Amino acid sequence: MTTHNHSAPDTKGTPNTQPQTLAQKLIAKSAGVDTVSTGDIVTARVDLAMFHDSSGPRRLKPMLDSLGAKIWDTSKVVLVLDHYVPASDAQSTQIVQITRDTAKEWRLKNVIDSEGICHVVLPERGHLKPGMFCVGGDSHSPTGGAFGTYMFGIGATEMLGVIVTGEIWVQVPQTLFMNWSGELSRGVCAKDMMLHMIARLGMNGGAYQAVEFVGSAVRALSMQERMTLSNMSAELGSQVGLIAPDQITIDYLKNTRGDLTDEWCGQALGHWYSDPESQGVRHEFDASTLSPQVAAPHSPANSASIESYGRERFNVAYIGACTGAKLEDLRAAAKILKGRKVASGLKLLVAPASAQEQRVAKEEGVMQCLEDAGATLLANSCGACAGYGFNFQEHDRVISSTARNFKARMGPASVDVFLASPYTVAASALRGELCDPREYL
Repeated sequence: MTTHNHSAPDTKGTPNTQPQTLAQKLIAKSAGVDTVSTGDIVTARVDLAMFHDSSGPRRLKPMLDSLGAKIWDTSKVVLVLDHYVPASDAQSTQIVQITRDTAKEWRLKNVIDSEGICHVVLPERGHLKPGMFCVGGDSHSPTGGAFGTYMFGIGATEMLGVIVTGEIWVQVPQTLFMNWSGELSRGVCAKDMMLHMIARLGMNGGAYQAVEFVGSAVRALSMQERMTLSNMSAELGSQVGLIAPDQITIDYLKNTRGDLTDEWCGQALGHWYSDPESQGVRHEFDASTLSPQVAAPHSPANSASIESYGRERFNVAYIGACTGAKLEDLRAAAKILKGRKVASGLKLLVAPASAQEQRVAKEEGVMQCLEDAGATLLANSCGACAGYGFNFQEHDRVISSTARNFKARMGPASVDVFLASPYTVAASALRGELCDPREYL
């Protein structure tokens, strides 16, 4: 890996202005200024605020009521019920009821109830597009960066300020360019790229900075694979994980939104990218040399190539979460599992990231492949990843497609969770032990 100033592809920079990174352009637009510099503190207008049943009404309503304040614009708020659903005990039942009652009281226009994980259903419903500045009440809100949206996670107190004023202050971060050259091998995907970057740079490697993913390997990724990169920029500690929009972005958006004209799309592609002379730190990676990656307990930073591991046995394989159970993740697992059965004594659990994507996967025969292999289907929710509703049991050894494997996050402290791609999780489910998915491809 080398580190030096960024030089973007040969495209025309912003005329007559200081060269800007994509992050700087997005912040400048939200602040109503032409340019910003690293370290500037500006007040940004928020285009959309998202929160869920854990981070939303149960925390925000008492504070809002105590102030006697109202939401600045209910059309710019999206509430997703995805953490405590389906309610599994008295506490979760109460939280879900508070959430639904408050949504009615606030007359929220955009409520997505029990239909999938917020980071997946938000773009699925067409709420994101290039040029937006958004906040989310969840640490994995940087997922929005895959669409050229400046989106990051904030706490309940900051969210209170946003929903009352429609604004938030932000300090302009430095940009770290993650340049991936080459081409990924079959059975290696965005999850492997992220685990490798986190192992290389550490979980604070991008602390309070903007990450932008660039290079031929990134451009070759589908939107859902790009979402995995942006999502797990949170595991680098960065504020956002951006990818400049291109035709793949536009094609996805045209399928989820009905308001994008050809003129608007052309303008978006012609503006939302880092100018050639913009400044940042560049890290180099070669996709062609990347093997499947696995993170050992209890940190995503404990990642290494699958070849470096010895025999690791598992009794649970989990395909779920916003990084590991989108439609493309389910398709990847089905490629491995089709016509095969999971190992005796192993539980394969699958929690599709959204109901809509599960329906498509069913139409394609993907869900049948997973069920025929022995999978047990769980709800379209955060589930085990967030430690709600479903937890692993004492001394379980789990291989999981989730983003995090912190001690006691997904069950008792005695549970060991290994992180890997859906390909690797599926292959390991067949063996009951860690297995290179390329053996089945």
